[in-house]
Amino acid sequence: MQATEAVSTATAGSAFKSDLDVVQYLPDWFQPTWDMLSPYPGLLTIILLLLAWAFGRLLKLVITRSFIKVVGKTSTKTDDHLLEYLTQPIVLTTVTLALMLAVSAFQWPRGLHDASLSLLATILLFSWMRAGLRTARIILELVGSNHHRFEIIQEKTIPLFDMSLKLLLVGLGAYVFLLIWGIDPTAWLASAGVIGIAVGFAARDSLANLFSGIFIVADSPYKIGDYIVLDSGERGEVTHLGMRSTRLLTRDDVEVTIPNAVIASAKIVNESGGPWEKERIRVPVGVAYGSDVDEVCQVLEAVALGHSEIVKHPEPRVRMRAFGNSSLDFELLAWIDRPVLRGRIRHDLLKGIYYAFLEKGIEIPFPQTDIHVRSMPAEPTGKEN
Repeated sequence: MQATEAVSTATAGSAFKSDLDVVQYLPDWFQPTWDMLSPYPGLLTIILLLLAWAFGRLLKLVITRSFIKVVGKTSTKTDDHLLEYLTQPIVLTTVTLALMLAVSAFQWPRGLHDASLSLLATILLFSWMRAGLRTARIILELVGSNHHRFEIIQEKTIPLFDMSLKLLLVGLGAYVFLLIWGIDPTAWLASAGVIGIAVGFAARDSLANLFSGIFIVADSPYKIGDYIVLDSGERGEVTHLGMRSTRLLTRDDVEVTIPNAVIASAKIVNESGGPWEKERIRVPVGVAYGSDVDEVCQVLEAVALGHSEIVKHPEPRVRMRAFGNSSLDFELLAWIDRPVLRGRIRHDLLKGIYYAFLEKGIEIPFPQTDIHVRSMPAEPTGKEN
């Protein structure tokens, strides 16, 4: 069994290396020239390198001139960098292919011949991998700029997709690298699968947090700087959004770290979400029965309008809510610019309402209980013996 696998591995490696021999891909019209110059490998190498360098420069110039008309119309430099990175390996590619062709003209031993071809193919592979890694983020930025067509690729999700593309390119490059050097990647892939399963079981909590972080970034229920409230009671400003956890800074300046797997399944109230970041605060107020309700409404509105941090549009409003047990129940509704201001502004409004009611003589009732005694127990008429 092992002998069969070794034979198949050697066969696969030799087959791929034979594909590296570019002589078999020479066109028919160039074959007489090759036969004439092949006895002189040194001269042939020089001629091939000069022709390859000139052809590479010409090809790069043609591609650049063809696309410069398109990228020159845009105001950003991103597409210019993309064109530059993609055209950089062209000259190196033509020169490397010429060297691979020249190697076949030298009468080297089979092992040295195959090693030389593999080394040149590796250089070619790494040059294009480098170009691919440099252009991955630029392509994502270009795609992310088209928000109406690609909503999932945004500024905050670009690092995630950038890392995924780079891992894919590195994995593909490693697979081709093994093939170039005649190594059968099947056994490596099988081993990687077994190791991946073991790692998955051992780090299932970490993986759950990782994938939850990916979904949070993609779905974007909140962003850094938002004030959110969880169903467990935590409320604070989002200060860090990572792949493993989310951090909240509460009003007590206490940092709370919540695993993404927990926060992804929780009910989240984003106080900074919606059409704007403004938040409406509610201040319940009770006045005594018999008070002038129109005057109460005017006083409450005046207190809100007199506060410099209350938003004027929409305007503050007052609503009478109910006939309470001992009071007429009103509610002052006012908008503030940011949720972080809610506690302090409520404090200012309550103080302002109290002083305004004292000035206007509006009574604020408080719970009280009246006890009515219908009869008193009879006094004793005499002493017991």
